[in-house]
Amino acid sequence: MEQRVPSKGENFDQAESPTFMSALFEPITLRGVTIKNRIAVSPMSQYRAKDGHANAWHLVHLGRFALGGAGLTFVEATAVEARGRRTPGDLGLWSDDHIEPLRPITAFLEAEGSVPGIQLGHAGRKASERRPWHGETPVTDEDRDLRGEAPWPAIAPSPLPYDEGWPDPAEMTEDDIDGVIAAFGDAARRAADAGFRVLDVYAGHGFLIHQFLSPLANARTDRWGGDGAGRRRLAIEVARSIRRQWPEDLPLLFRVSATDWIEGGIEPEDTVETARALAAEGVDMIDCTTGGIGGRKRPARMAISQGFQIPFAGQIRADAGIATMGVGFLWDAEACNAAIADGQVDMVALARELLDDPNWSLHAAAQLGDDEGHALWPPESGWWLMKRDRLVKKLGLRG
Repeated sequence: MEQRVPSKGENFDQAESPTFMSALFEPITLRGVTIKNRIAVSPMSQYRAKDGHANAWHLVHLGRFALGGAGLTFVEATAVEARGRRTPGDLGLWSDDHIEPLRPITAFLEAEGSVPGIQLGHAGRKASERRPWHGETPVTDEDRDLRGEAPWPAIAPSPLPYDEGWPDPAEMTEDDIDGVIAAFGDAARRAADAGFRVLDVYAGHGFLIHQFLSPLANARTDRWGGDGAGRRRLAIEVARSIRRQWPEDLPLLFRVSATDWIEGGIEPEDTVETARALAAEGVDMIDCTTGGIGGRKRPARMAISQGFQIPFAGQIRADAGIATMGVGFLWDAEACNAAIADGQVDMVALARELLDDPNWSLHAAAQLGDDEGHALWPPESGWWLMKRDRLVKKLGLRG
């Protein structure tokens, strides 16, 4: 798909739509998919799957964001191989058996006006980890006794552990690499069969593709390591594999860590080159995060504040000529709107803020002047809220 460099303030492929007060609520079209606003629900792992299968928890968890007005709702990181799960509770798409439980989710999201998306990933050396509330430490035989969840061996580009106290992963062979590339393509086909219309590849936060991209985790000297081109090769091959099986009219995103925040790791200029290479393979948007490669401790260079990753997305958008999504520590509607209006990003993705307030998108629309009288709400709830507001105003309550 041809890519071009956007001018400041320009949005990629805006769909024809009613006029909105804010950039945040202008629709956007990527390939053949129109998203009603610029708000995405970021993939949030729930650790509630059984053998990779979705269940009612996932339907209710994700469905509330569609009812809350988000334009694009991503299902959590979903493993393309069983050994690529981060925890025993991760979702999976390594088997056709995983397709059917996902269909009610995509059908509900689409029926309520939110485009269903899914993130495909492989944990690599971060695999076989306990759930956060069980410690975020490696699974051991103790978990087999307590929860019936046995550890499994992890693979990685090099036999370098994720963090202190973690086992050394097995260095991947050519067959391992070929198998992972094929698994991403096969999972993309299954995602389309399940009804997903946007696909995001997890290539950040220390997952397997990020491990190949970063010199801090990739010490290989063959064609899958060494210089930037070698370390980038897996990401490119994964994009090619997906594009062979993912419909041409459906968009493909990559979530990448723009910087490792660690000396000797990935810097923004490296990620610009990665974004350019991925754009040439049919990737439509870069979902821009940072960090995650060097263990659980936050790097000293990583100063966190609201929207601290937006400038990286802006640099990639300008220098690589590809649409970007801003993620991480976003909660203020005005700030999100400004990031889009100023041409730094084309979409924003929120996670924990939406867990706290699943109706954040609808509240943001009212704050920015794009919803009056709860007109954007589902009528089943908007009607009641409008009636309440009229009564409150008539009685002079709530100031």
